[in-house]
Amino acid sequence: MLMVNNVEKYYGKKTALSNVTLDIPKGICYGLVGPNGAGKSTLMKIIASVIQDYKGTIQFTNEKIRVGYVPQDIALEETLSARDNLYFFGELYGLKGKTLKKRTNEVLTEIGLKERGKDKVQSFSGGMKRRLNIGCGIMHKPNLIIMDEPTVGVDPQSRRYIFQMIERMKEAGSTIIYASHYMEEIENVCEVAGFMDHGRIVENDHIDTILKKHVTPSVYVKGNNCLPEDISKYGSVQSKEDGYLVSSDNPILVMEKVLAFIKKNNTELERLELVKPRLEDVFFSLTGSKLRD
Repeated sequence: MLMVNNVEKYYGKKTALSNVTLDIPKGICYGLVGPNGAGKSTLMKIIASVIQDYKGTIQFTNEKIRVGYVPQDIALEETLSARDNLYFFGELYGLKGKTLKKRTNEVLTEIGLKERGKDKVQSFSGGMKRRLNIGCGIMHKPNLIIMDEPTVGVDPQSRRYIFQMIERMKEAGSTIIYASHYMEEIENVCEVAGFMDHGRIVENDHIDTILKKHVTPSVYVKGNNCLPEDISKYGSVQSKEDGYLVSSDNPILVMEKVLAFIKKNNTELERLELVKPRLEDVFFSLTGSKLRD
């Protein structure tokens, strides 16, 4: 669907993007993550042609590409109704007459605002504004949708509804580029992720592959005298939340050793569980945890 080749962007002497190269397949949700100032929004604006002054190339497949851009900031006129906002963006995309009216009705239904189409945006909740913001970006039925932090400040119901919208878009064959600070969102809605840091791509792969590459499986053990003395032979042990985290390439063996020890010594075990690898742990290991503004 999209190839980003050696893209660089400078703001004066400051480097925003440095040699960014990506290959984004068709029909997936691609997650773009990174700390503040990493270059995510700049890259998305370049792909959307909002920024045209850069080095490198952006190449699309031979099929006709219609790009929809949903910015991080709410791009709505709050004194107008939801329907009028959709009309405005639809006209910018070249829709007119009955086609515009029909598509507006379709989008109001898609974003869950069919009954609020005549209401002014200033009366909407944050989640409703976010959904309308997305609606304005998909009026022309884009097959590449760029979404920059689309769930900032929304309620849980609107967040879930946005996720459902993304799934429907993928089922219809659309490709989504999704930037978010919420790592659990990337894990839930994306198949592939790219980590950005200081304007560079530091990791780019299928999420399952990233986790397998960077995270060692772990077992959490909590109880009274519940670890065999030789457990360090099977993995590294560290204290965590009143228990122990045992990292090992063979977590099942660790669990077997712990259970055998418990049975033999008749000691008390409160918890024994496999720890699910988290993308957030990989993110911090690659970019660091220091706050950036």
